[in-house]
Amino acid sequence: MQLRDKNASKAGLLEKAKQLRELTARYGVPLIINDHPDIAIAVGADGVHLGQDDMPLGEARRLLGPERIIGISTHNIGQARLAQAEGADYIGVGPVFPTGTKPGRTPVTLSYVSEAAAEIRIPFVAIGGITPDNVDSVLEAGARRICAVSAIVGNADPAGVCRRLLERISRYEAARESSGPAKSCEVTVNGRSVLTDAGTVAELVAQYGLLDRKLVVEWNGAVLARHEWEKTPLENGAVIELVHFVGGG
Repeated sequence: MQLRDKNASKAGLLEKAKQLRELTARYGVPLIINDHPDIAIAVGADGVHLGQDDMPLGEARRLLGPERIIGISTHNIGQARLAQAEGADYIGVGPVFPTGTKPGRTPVTLSYVSEAAAEIRIPFVAIGGITPDNVDSVLEAGARRICAVSAIVGNADPAGVCRRLLERISRYEAARESSGPAKSCEVTVNGRSVLTDAGTVAELVAQYGLLDRKLVVEWNGAVLARHEWEKTPLENGAVIELVHFVGGG
């Protein structure tokens, strides 16, 4: 659970943090404080979550020590790579969809979720406009952890929403485990030999973060229609061209 209140005074936030620490400790739930390492230390929280414009990660680590959790919001793969290199314990990936908690912020879309899933090795949490109605698409893009705010606190049955989201995550985890370890194959993508664990052309496109872009895929010299991507399994030795149209073409 994360305590995030952009409008509270420091004293008001501290009081809320104390109450939440008592509650979360009773149920064995980790507590993360948004933006304020000093409050996290004062109440004995498990960690802190930082934004891109907050305290540098290294300074937060100096204050909190090696045992507490430090997460950081990211909005593109460059920020994710930097957070991972600097020692973040996890990153936030979002906002995936438009959300009232980040007014004016352009959604990163499912494309960035796929990029993070393909490249980032520390845990990442998809966040932003996620609900029981769209969470499947987020999980299909590669997320294993999600954060929901409005969908939970804005619902008359917040516990029920949490249970439904957890059920969806559990279902996807079970499906991944039953499918066994991913098998890698060697293919040529835009003239370069790459080793990938993608099972289909659609999964390969997702790994490159291009699922929601204007894209033409050539498969062994022939254009592959978009509706065929999910049905076409990758094969060793396949030659693939990903032609990405930017702007006017």
